[in-house]
Amino acid sequence: MVEAPLKGLRVVELARILAGPWIGQTLADLGAEVIKVESPEGDDTRRWGPPFITRARADGGSETVAAYFHAANRGKSSVICDFNDPTDLERLKALIGDADVVIENFKVGGLTKFGLDYASLSTRNPGLIYTSVTGFGQNGPRAAQPGYDFMIQGMCGIMDLTGDPQAEPQKVGVAWIDIFTGLYGVIAVQAALAERAHSGLGQHLDLSLLDCATAVLANQATNYLLGGTVPHRLGNAHPNIVPYQLFPASDGHLIIACGNDRQFAALCRVLDLSDLPANPDYATNPARVAHRDRLVPILAAATARRPRNDLIAALEQAGVPAGPVNDVAEALADPQIAARGMRIIPEGIPGLRSPLNLSRSPLTTTRAAPALGQGEWRFHPRS
Repeated sequence: MVEAPLKGLRVVELARILAGPWIGQTLADLGAEVIKVESPEGDDTRRWGPPFITRARADGGSETVAAYFHAANRGKSSVICDFNDPTDLERLKALIGDADVVIENFKVGGLTKFGLDYASLSTRNPGLIYTSVTGFGQNGPRAAQPGYDFMIQGMCGIMDLTGDPQAEPQKVGVAWIDIFTGLYGVIAVQAALAERAHSGLGQHLDLSLLDCATAVLANQATNYLLGGTVPHRLGNAHPNIVPYQLFPASDGHLIIACGNDRQFAALCRVLDLSDLPANPDYATNPARVAHRDRLVPILAAATARRPRNDLIAALEQAGVPAGPVNDVAEALADPQIAARGMRIIPEGIPGLRSPLNLSRSPLTTTRAAPALGQGEWRFHPRS
C-alpha cells in the first residue's frame, strides 16, 4: 500500500488563527500526524463566524464552530492545555519531546517563561524543528510588535499596487500574507527535515509575515530596484505586459492575457483589427507598454461589441488566453475544479484540498477539523 509522503512525522501545533495552522493543515494533508494544542477557550477562529457548523461530538454532545476554523485545521487532532497548569505544561513538554516539528505563533519571547522556547525544548529533543511565525520576525526594531495580515498588506506595498488608481488602496480578498507565510513555512519545515537527515539536528525556523509579503512582491519590487521608478496601482492592468487586463464585453467583462507578440496578433485577428500588429507602436510588447493609453481603448471598443462567452470561445480557439471573472460559487462549479477533485467533504464538512498532486503518494484528506479536545496525549514512541 502506498502511503502519504509525510506519514510518521509528528507535528505539535501551538499556533492559532491562520498562518501557523495553514502550515499544520498542509503537513496533515501530506500525511503527518498533527496534534493541535489549544487553550481551554480554543483557537480564536472557532468563533470567527458566521457561518457556523454544528456537529456531534464523540462524547455525545455537540459543538458549533465557525467555518473559518474548518478552512485551516483539517486532518488534525486537538488537545486542551492550560500553560499555567503545571501538570498540563509538563505533559505538553513530554509530547514535544517525542515530536519532529513544533509550530508556534506567540509573540517573540512569549513562550520562554513556560520553558516552551526553542532553546529549552531543543535540549530535551535535539532533533526538533521549531517553527516560529510572527508579524516581524525574531529580531529587528519591530520584532516585539504584533502583526496581522491586513496591516502587513498595507506595510509591504501590495495595497498601493492593488485597486483602481483613482480610488483608495485595496487589500486582497483573502488573508493573502498569512497563506503565503504558511506555504513558506511548509517549505522551510521540509528543508529542515532534509537537512536533519544528514546532521541529525533540528533548528529554529523564523518566519515573518512582513518578510514573506515583501518577498512575493516579485517583479514589482525588481522593477523598482532596477528601474528606480516606484510602481503604483494600475487597476486591472499589468505593469510589464500589454494587453493583459480586464476588458468589457457587451454583457459583462472578460480577462485577456497576451504574453507574447503571436498571441497579440491572434487577438487582433479575432477582433477584426489585423492592421494593428503591423504598426510599430504595437508590434512588440515594449512598444505596446509605451503606447498602452492609445492601444487599450481601441481593443476595448472592439471587445465591447461581442458577447462575453462567444468572445472567450473565439479567443480560446485562436490560442489567446482569456477567461471570465467568476464569483466564488462559479469558480467552485467550474468543470476543471471538479475534474481535479479540489472539492472534498471530509466527515461531511465541505472544503478544499491542498493543491498538491504526487504521482505515487496520496494526500490524506479524510478527516475534518477536530472538535475542541478531540484527541489524545501521546507520550509513547511511534512505531
